Amino acid sequence: MKELTRAEEQIMQVLWELNTAFVNDILEQLPEPRPAYNTVSTIVRILEKKGFVGHKAFGKSHQYHPLIKKKDYTRHVFKGMLSGYFGNSMRQMVSFFAREKNLSIQELEEIKQIIDSEINQKEDQ
Repeated sequence: MKELTRAEEQIMQVLWELNTAFVNDILEQLPEPRPAYNTVSTIVRILEKKGFVGHKAFGKSHQYHPLIKKKDYTRHVFKGMLSGYFGNSMRQMVSFFAREKNLSIQELEEIKQIIDSEINQKEDQ
């Protein structure tokens, strides 16, 4: 799976949210200052060539939809970040974010509960 540029990812975020959309629908969801219609149209066609987006034709208009699930792309990006920045060490990554993000006690407790739940599930297997 290819990596997306920031602009491509922004368009995909909108498509994942809307599920199907015409270029105008995508444009409406983008923050100000919005890019030109032709810019969004070009990015969508690039996403289509990369295999991220499909379309259904309605005369001259096209309704676009994601071909790649957000969860699958997130997993791909996460694996790349984990290997590229943290030497495939989940411990290093969690430690980095815990320190750099300056998490509150409540956020740390929530993370701890998630980890405890995962430990319990693994112990029950």
